[in-house]
Amino acid sequence: MGKMDKEGIVRPDFRKYYKSMAAAQAAQTKMSKKWFDMFRRGIPDYAQQEPEDNDPQFRFGIAEVEHFHKNIEATRKAKNLMSKEWFVEPINTPMHMSPRSETYWSM
Repeated sequence: MGKMDKEGIVRPDFRKYYKSMAAAQAAQTKMSKKWFDMFRRGIPDYAQQEPEDNDPQFRFGIAEVEHFHKNIEATRKAKNLMSKEWFVEPINTPMHMSPRSETYWSM
């Protein structure tokens, strides 16, 4: 999970790993409490319209790595640039690491 900025917006960090499920849940709870302090406790004027759905506890999920790659992560069909064969790759694969790009073959 990412860090919360001054406006209370949390951008996910997909490179973040936690040592245990409890550590990930603790980080999510910490973000939720910080969000609550910013928007619900003082209730400034601009926070009146802040919906409860934006609470990080409802916006982010926690999954084990194997479960994520097997069941959650989206994939796409792509054509290998050299062999012209179709293959399946995760949608988050960077272009320079995918056999479908010229950059992959020129490195």
